[in-house]
Parts: sequence; C-alpha cells; structure tokens
Amino acid sequence: MPVSPGQRSHPTITVLHAGDRPPGLEGDEVRFATDKTLSDALPGSEVLLVWDFTSDAVRHAWPAADALRWVHTASAGVDRLIFPELLDSAVTLTNSRGVFDGPMAEYVLGLVLAMAKDLPTTFAAQQRREWRHRDSERVAGTCAVVVGGGPIGRAIARMLTAVGMRVELVGRSAAEGVHEAGALPGLLPRADWLVLAAPLTDATRGMLDAAALAALRPSARVINVGRGGLVVESDLVDALRGGHIAGAALDVFAGEPLPPDSPLWDLPGVIVSPHMSGDVLGWREELMEVFAENLARYRAGEPLRNVVDKTLGYVTGGTS
Repeated sequence: MPVSPGQRSHPTITVLHAGDRPPGLEGDEVRFATDKTLSDALPGSEVLLVWDFTSDAVRHAWPAADALRWVHTASAGVDRLIFPELLDSAVTLTNSRGVFDGPMAEYVLGLVLAMAKDLPTTFAAQQRREWRHRDSERVAGTCAVVVGGGPIGRAIARMLTAVGMRVELVGRSAAEGVHEAGALPGLLPRADWLVLAAPLTDATRGMLDAAALAALRPSARVINVGRGGLVVESDLVDALRGGHIAGAALDVFAGEPLPPDSPLWDLPGVIVSPHMSGDVLGWREELMEVFAENLARYRAGEPLRNVVDKTLGYVTGGTS
C-alpha cells in the first residue's frame, strides 16, 4: 500500500514487545502490547511496530487488525510476518534493513578466525590450565561461498575479502559480482567456508540438505547467520557426526532457543550462539532511528523506506 497524502499526522501505533520496550517511543497515540494482549491493542491501530520480531503473535492477532495500514519489523528478516492474510492485504510491510549489515559481517569474520585458529580448544585448555601447543590455519587464500546477495551478504563478502579470502557471492539472480542461485551446487565443492546469510523464503527453505552437504569438502565449515530454516538440521547433524564436514558455527536455529537436548550443543567442531550476530551496543537505538525516519515519512504522506516485496520476502533494490 503506497502512503498517500492526507495521511493522519498522529496515527495510533501499537508496539509488540516482550518486556523490553523500544527506547524513546511514547505518547498518547502509542499502545504497548505483548503476545497475550496484541489482539486487544490492534483495533483502531494504523501502525504496528513489531519490536519482538521473534514472536508469531501478529499472525494469530491479525483478525483484530481493522485499521492497519503499515507494519514495521525491528529485524531484517520478515519470515514470521509472511502469512497469507498479510500477503493478501493492502498493508505495507517494512523492515530494518541496514542496521545489521556491518555487525553481522564482523561476527562472521570472528567465527571464521575462531575456527581457523581453533580458539574453542584454546579456551577449553585454558580452563584446565593445560599448555597445548598446535598449529592453526591461514584464512587468507581460502574460499568462502556466501549465500545471500543482499546488503548483509555483500557486507560479509567485503569483510572476508579484506582479510585475503576469495569470495563467491550467491544471490537470487545474477548481477555484477554475484552468481545466480542455480550456480550454488557447482560452487559448493570449492568452498572452504559456506556462509548462509539469505532470507528465509520458499526458495531457500532447507537449502542446506544432505545433498548440499555431501557436495562440500570434508575440510569445509558451515556458518549460518541467516535463518535456521535454511538448514535441514538433522542432515547437518549427520554430516558432522560422520566427519563429512569439519565443523559449523550456528547463530540461528529451526527452533529458538535451541533445546537443551539438541545434539548440536555437544558435537565437536560446532560453535553455538544465541541469535546475536547482529546485536551490538546501541543496536536498539539504531533500530528506532530507522522506524522514526519512516514514521516521519508516514505522517507526511511520503514513500516509506525498506518496503518489503511481500511475494519475495525481502526488500528489492535501493532503500525505498
């Protein structure tokens, strides 16, 4: 839905949160709701800020959205908001594209270095006061296949290139410096590092399955900072247990929090982190700056930035 002139200058805004309310957002027109109270807060609201972007409450509360015109999520991924009722509506969906690119690229580089330099073993040996010398690996000259041709994937590619790695970037379609998705199977055998940073869509769901894992070298490692649904976790567990790949660093999972009984916690060569690759000091304030700029545009009847193509599941081109 394009925002049109004559938009109300003080729209009613509902904020879905989980206890940590966004900083700096207040006023008579703002309603705060949790999973349990969202249905009660939505009637009459024109704007919904999904601050708790891990929640599925919007899908369940959607029948109460009788005046909604714009949904903004405090995340880059929108997979939890891509449900039929929203897709079929005239409601505009925007995301927080741009906030997480640099932090996630740094995080991926940190994971690459941690695994190449075997830092988990070093930390464990230190806890045991054990002096354990060994050789580590160079990262310069190794090949990283980065899946995700958007701003996050491109930022990761730049970061890894800066330390001398060869990067093959894969996106939905071919562009300058980007392979189209169909080229991925041919790139997997040359990957020392497979980095997943793609959005979760029908086209990418379960993309790292047994067949893709079998195409990797035994020395290859997988890093997933995209969405857990990109990976068939049972196939990944089998590949790790069988020594078909050397390791994995996983920041996202099919079910979060990762259950205590998941085998991923204890498998050798695996680094588990709690969906934090883009979260750096000040990230909440940056998220609010993105929303505040778009809110000013909404109030002025101007086009919104970061409008998601709901049929594709991500922002296409530019910033608008």
